[in-house]
Formats: sequence, structure tokens, C-alpha cells
Amino acid sequence: MAGQDPMLSTSHPFYDVARHGILQVAGDDRFGRRVVTFSCCRMPPSHELDHQRLLEYLKYMLDQYVENDYTIIYFHYGLNSRNKPSLGWLQSAYKEFDRKDGDLTMWPRVVSNSWLKPSSRLSLPKYWDYRYKKNLKALYVVHPTSFIKVLWNLFKPLISHKFGKKVTYFNNLRELREHLKCDQLIVPPEVLRYDEKLQSMHQGRPPPSAKTPPPRPPLPTQQFGVSLQYLKDKNQGELIPPVLRFTVTYLREKGLRTEGLFRRSASVQTVREIQRLYNHGKPVNFDDYGDIHIPAVILKTFLRELPQPLLTFQAYEQILGITCVESSLRVTRCRQILGSLPEHNYVVLRYLMGFLHTVSQESIFNKMNSSNLACVFGLNLIWPSQGASSLSALVPLNLFTELLIEYYENIFSVPEAPGGHGLAPRGQGGRAAPLQEAVLQTQATALTKPSLSPSALIAARRHL
Repeated sequence: MAGQDPMLSTSHPFYDVARHGILQVAGDDRFGRRVVTFSCCRMPPSHELDHQRLLEYLKYMLDQYVENDYTIIYFHYGLNSRNKPSLGWLQSAYKEFDRKDGDLTMWPRVVSNSWLKPSSRLSLPKYWDYRYKKNLKALYVVHPTSFIKVLWNLFKPLISHKFGKKVTYFNNLRELREHLKCDQLIVPPEVLRYDEKLQSMHQGRPPPSAKTPPPRPPLPTQQFGVSLQYLKDKNQGELIPPVLRFTVTYLREKGLRTEGLFRRSASVQTVREIQRLYNHGKPVNFDDYGDIHIPAVILKTFLRELPQPLLTFQAYEQILGITCVESSLRVTRCRQILGSLPEHNYVVLRYLMGFLHTVSQESIFNKMNSSNLACVFGLNLIWPSQGASSLSALVPLNLFTELLIEYYENIFSVPEAPGGHGLAPRGQGGRAAPLQEAVLQTQATALTKPSLSPSALIAARRHL
């Protein structure tokens, strides 16, 4: 079936709906918001789909992400008289997501669905309904038609002004991509063909951005969107990228006990401004912005914009198999998978996981245990070389990330090393080989001194 996830199990609680591929998770946009797509072209005729089950499946999906800011992309193409739900169903669906919750003065800051302040006057169901609306930061409607406009006017009296401001229309995919900046966006082939058909109608009048400008070489001080090797070469052989080192250092000093750390997004303008400063070699003082979540977003953005994921494309399929490994052997399997990483990736990953392990140890304050952190960082560390991760892939990707954080000390202990055969052997006199020495120094400082000594870095670079 077109659009069906090949890894979808028949035991899935919503297999009857999920098998159509109507809903997909398209990774994160550049501001750290999870992107969920709804594709009308994948909706079967109404007599083959229980629309109430579709609504329940939508809530089931969003329940996994509404603790964070998220975005929905609605691909309207493909909706027709055969698969279109009734207006009554649309109205009931809107009411389901827009329940009024009364007094929110006691609204708790909930970061996991197993923790709720006893003093809260909100019931858990109402709290979740509130978050569907509150944490939805944008609803993008692609290829809108007159039907959408009529529908919007019909529901306008019921829709709050604040929610209405979150809705944006895009007439073509080019406009969407320019606005969203999401490399992992899932677009159904039917929508792609329809978009190409629309573009061909502009006979002799191609869109202004149809001509892709030739790629420009990165700035000498470029920090985002360039490889680890480029950053190493431009920073005197330093193994830990400057943006990663600066954000980790700042968050270690001032953000470890911030509730919901890494869950919130930041303003588009602020993120772009900080990226521009870093890319032009300008200093960034996060104190000037007065928001501890900004360096957290910058850290995630840096990882997401690497040309190749930190865990590499080659490790993707191996990581997907982690759920098939017996629980008692998973830590060992993680060590084996990391053994195939390039040495530079391994050192950077070890540095990052050591920091996230420290964050998880403060979970009594920040509510970010290893599982919550894995949900945030999983898709920022690994994604496939083509397309985006499927819904079923999120489970093993997040599990693998959780294991790296939870069992950091066991997985990243010195005897196991990149290259599949351990770190370089010790030299004469018991002195560690260059890269091993660099790793040992990172461990010894416990990340309190994120930059390694110049001598160790130079030696490590020569070794590499």
C-alpha cells in the first residue's frame, strides 16, 4: 500500500488507520519543533476508514509530542468527495482539540504524563486538550482550495483569534520549504506531482527562486551547516566544535536545573541572529538574551544542521535493530555500534552524551530524565540519508539515544573505542596514544573544561 510504513507492526493499536500513512513525523524544523504531516491524498474512501478512529489516532500521535512545541503541515491535495469527512465530524474534531479549560491559574508545568501536581485544579484529560492547542506553534496548509476558504469562513466564529494567527497558507512546496527550512520533510509523491503540475502552468513565468544559485563556499568562520572535519581544520585542530562547547559550558553553569530544558523553542529571529553571529566569528553572550532555553535550541540546531548526522548515515540501520536485541545485551550492542564510528564523531558524541548524562542526574529539578532527553535528541543525532525517519523508527532511535545517556559511563568507558578494535594502544612508558589521551582528558575534566589542551588536540589531529 502506498505510503505504508514497512516497519509498521500489525500489533500497533491503530494499525487499521496507521497503515494508510496519513500521518507522519518529519523530524524537527530548524527551531527544534517536531513536525507532523497530515496527507489527504493518503485517505482512502470514507467507507474504508473510520473517521472517529482517525481522530483517536491523531490524538494518540500528538500525545507523544504535545509536551513540546510542535508544527502540523496539512497537505490538502487529494481530498475529494469520496474520502472527505463530514462537516459534522470536522466540527466535533475541532471541539475535541479546543476544549475550554476554565481557570488555568493552577496549571502545572507537566513534563511527563506520569507527573502532575496534586494541587492542580485541571483534570489530566483537560490538561492534555489544552496542550494540543497551546504547544501547536504553527499550522501550515499546503495547496489550499476554495473548499478550504469556505470551510475557514464556516468555522471562523468558533476559532479563537490566537489560534487563527497560527494558520499559514502556502500555494506551493517552494514557499513551504523556504519558510520551514526542514530537510527531513516528508512529501507524498502524489503531492510532489501535483506541485510540479502547478508549476508547469506558469508557462514562461517560472517562480523567482526556480533558478538555484550556485553553492557558495562556507565562510572561514562558518559554524552551522559544515562538517566536523571543516570545523576541526578551522579551529586549530580542536575536536569539540566551538558552538557545542560554548552552549554546553553555559548550560552546565546556569541551566542544569531549568525545568523542561531542551523542550522549548525560541523565536525565529533570535536563532537566526545568533547563527549569523557565530558564522561571522562574532562573540555571543547568552546572558544578553535572558532566556536559558536559547542556548539549548542553538545546540540542537547545530546538531540538526550537520551535513551528516553525528551518529552517521552508516549506523542508521544498525541502530534500528536495537529493539531486537535482548535487554541485557543492549549496552554491549551500543558499544559495538559506536565502535564503527569515525574517531572524531566518537569523541564529539562522548562529550555530548556526558553532558546529557549530567542533565539527567538533575531530573528531580529539570524533569528531564534520560527518556525525556532521548525523545528530544534522538532525531537530532541520527536520520536516514534519504527521506525522513518513519514513525516506527522513532522507537529504536529514541531507545538507542536513551541507552547512551542512561549508561554513559559503561558505554563510553575507555577500553571500547571507535574503529571496531579499541582505542589506540598505549605507547612506551605507559603513555596513552594521542586520541586516547584526548578522550581521557575529556573524561577527567568531567566536562568542566570543555576544550582539550592544545598539545593533546594537536597530537590527536596527527593521529587522525
